[in-house]
Amino acid sequence: MKVAIVTGAAGLIGSEAVQFFAEQGFTIIGIDNDMRKHFFGKEASTEWKQRELQEQIPNYRHHNVDIRDQNAIEGIFSEYKNDIALIIHTAAQPSHDWAAQEPFTDFTVNANGTLVLLEMTRQYSPEAVFIFTSTNKVYGDTPNAYPLIEHENRWELDPSHPFAEHGIDESMSIDQSKHSLFGASKIAADVLVQEYGRYFNMKTACFRGGCLTGPNHSGAQLHGFLAYLVKCAITGQHYTVFGYKGKQVRDNIHSYDLINMFWNFYQSPRIAEVYNTGGSRHSNCSMLEAIKICEEMTGKKMNWSYTDDNRSGDHIWWISDVRKFQSHYPDWKYRYDLKDILTQIEYHLSQRI
Repeated sequence: MKVAIVTGAAGLIGSEAVQFFAEQGFTIIGIDNDMRKHFFGKEASTEWKQRELQEQIPNYRHHNVDIRDQNAIEGIFSEYKNDIALIIHTAAQPSHDWAAQEPFTDFTVNANGTLVLLEMTRQYSPEAVFIFTSTNKVYGDTPNAYPLIEHENRWELDPSHPFAEHGIDESMSIDQSKHSLFGASKIAADVLVQEYGRYFNMKTACFRGGCLTGPNHSGAQLHGFLAYLVKCAITGQHYTVFGYKGKQVRDNIHSYDLINMFWNFYQSPRIAEVYNTGGSRHSNCSMLEAIKICEEMTGKKMNWSYTDDNRSGDHIWWISDVRKFQSHYPDWKYRYDLKDILTQIEYHLSQRI
């Protein structure tokens, strides 16, 4: 039996991983206690997706367990031991705004929870591949000091800058910047994943994501901006744009394309790798551009407003350079672009609302 453990199994990336790796013949052990509902309220609950996975995937086994619960996690790992071939760790507190409300919860979920999973992997399944969904917030607000040029609907990096053509690569320092408490807790987890790789020679990787998105996202105001934006576009619910004139740029990668990265890494794993992960120049938009696309897609004006108060530590411009990953795994390619992503989100949300 070939087992994959997926944390945050009912969330956006977790559920995509469950579906993908179940199709590859893995027995999937899903760990998810719907903390997203605690973080962002009932509308962000992933319970609907958990039920769907349990109903539709025969080789899926769900555990309503907190990743900080060492005894419970050890019980799972000790049951499957060397049958565990893969751990995909997506469970997290994912919002830099929310982290400041409950710093202890944020840090223990993101850092301590990751430590529990790494140590259980080392003790029971040391040959398994360990994939961690990190974040570009580990770099803090360093990109905001770069030379930016204001266009009608977006900010762009000055063409003379080395990152302008392809985006930001892994050479950017994580030091001397404002990360938010969320970014700090994810740095702790990110460095732990690298250190377990180097120190114990384990097959680990950190995928530092930009905006990860797709139709399985339970979007909320504080996290999952594309899914939440489309939801507001469909329902007429009010949407607030925070700062930077609404011209802040994000790259967006479909959850399937990210999981396909994981699949490529699993097939040919490396030790303590770090990859910037996002839509790159292939799939990106500003807030104003995303609003315009949503209005064209739904055929109605959005109910939105603007405030000058940007989120602390937020990026003005972020586009990921994914060429390092592509150089290691040249068979990997994007399947979806921005319009594909938005169309899928609209369709699936329309079915659920």
